[in-house]
Amino acid sequence: MEKPNYKKTLRACYLGFITQAICANFAPLLFLTFHKDYRIPLGLIALIPVTFFFTQLVVDIFCAKFVDRIGYRVSIVASEAFSALGLIFLAFLPEIFPAERAFTGIIISVILYAIGSGLIEVLCSPIVEACPFENKEKTMSLLHSFYCWGWLCVTVISTILFTFLGLQNWKIISCLWALIPLYNIYNFVTCPIEKLVDDGKGMKILELLKTPVFYAAVILMMCSGASELSMAQWASAFVESGLGFSKTVCDFAGPCLFAVTMGICRVFYGKFGEKVELSKFMTGSGILCLFCYILASLFKNPVIALTGCIMCGFSVGIMWPGTLSITSKKLPAGGTAMFALLAMAGDLGGAMGPGIVGMISQKNGDNLQAGLFAGSIFPVILIVFLVIFKMMKGKK
Repeated sequence: MEKPNYKKTLRACYLGFITQAICANFAPLLFLTFHKDYRIPLGLIALIPVTFFFTQLVVDIFCAKFVDRIGYRVSIVASEAFSALGLIFLAFLPEIFPAERAFTGIIISVILYAIGSGLIEVLCSPIVEACPFENKEKTMSLLHSFYCWGWLCVTVISTILFTFLGLQNWKIISCLWALIPLYNIYNFVTCPIEKLVDDGKGMKILELLKTPVFYAAVILMMCSGASELSMAQWASAFVESGLGFSKTVCDFAGPCLFAVTMGICRVFYGKFGEKVELSKFMTGSGILCLFCYILASLFKNPVIALTGCIMCGFSVGIMWPGTLSITSKKLPAGGTAMFALLAMAGDLGGAMGPGIVGMISQKNGDNLQAGLFAGSIFPVILIVFLVIFKMMKGKK
């Protein structure tokens, strides 16, 4: 009997995370285009990321209850199909709808690819966790690095294509990005997929909610999402308004270099993880993250502040995949419900953190440095709960 090729499974999950990065980061490049071409108010444009993350939260809850019944393969294939469909619809629905309803077409498209993105977020990690790889922490870290490289590629390649094809041809570019999830449907149909736990043996939601260590993991995930996205979401605006750099520098030195350093961290641990205990590496990353927030928020020198912003990407790189790995060790029977609820916690943190930074900034006269200083509370809480988590007992 031929031995299952789990490297094919891993490659499919790599492309899955690249697909998620496309879904999350392509439309934001077009916000001003939507505003000008379809005369959509900026207040409504702001609802696009809100819709995206809210849809992902709903999908997280759905996955916690139903994915084990539906099956991993059907669900992950559906994730790629929804992602591709949403990207294709984004090119056509705004034109098909009447001019005054173009925003409706955009939102329908966003919901579709957000469903795909949410399924990818929940399913790829347990699919890889179930494969018989030797060092799961290293593999998980390397897996999550592909979101960073996808984020970088969609920003840089889209910008290049906008330049050479013309921004007016963004619909063609949207369809080109849809080819990746369409191709990955074949990968997930044909690759081996194992069950994380045997049927009926995974922990139920109520069991998880009765387990103290799970609550500690939830707080770690919320702080991971908040630490990452508070800086990532405001990076471009911070570099432009707070430090006075040009718009081009803002887009590349902010979000792009943040993604690069975050990806480097995940690749680094993916290559050399056996030499460093994961919880110690995460604690060190939390301390570095706090230091980066302080550099970005308290120093007026633009080079120092920009360095803090960029290096923050490295500091948060291990937090999300690392929390999944250490929680899987504490709760090996956690199953799909655990991964889904932890993803939901990360998304909540990712939505909450940037909102707090924006609110504090507004109350301080639109001073983003004041908002980022407030954001330094997230790595502080993460460090404290890493210590608490390490002392807690797991559950078989």
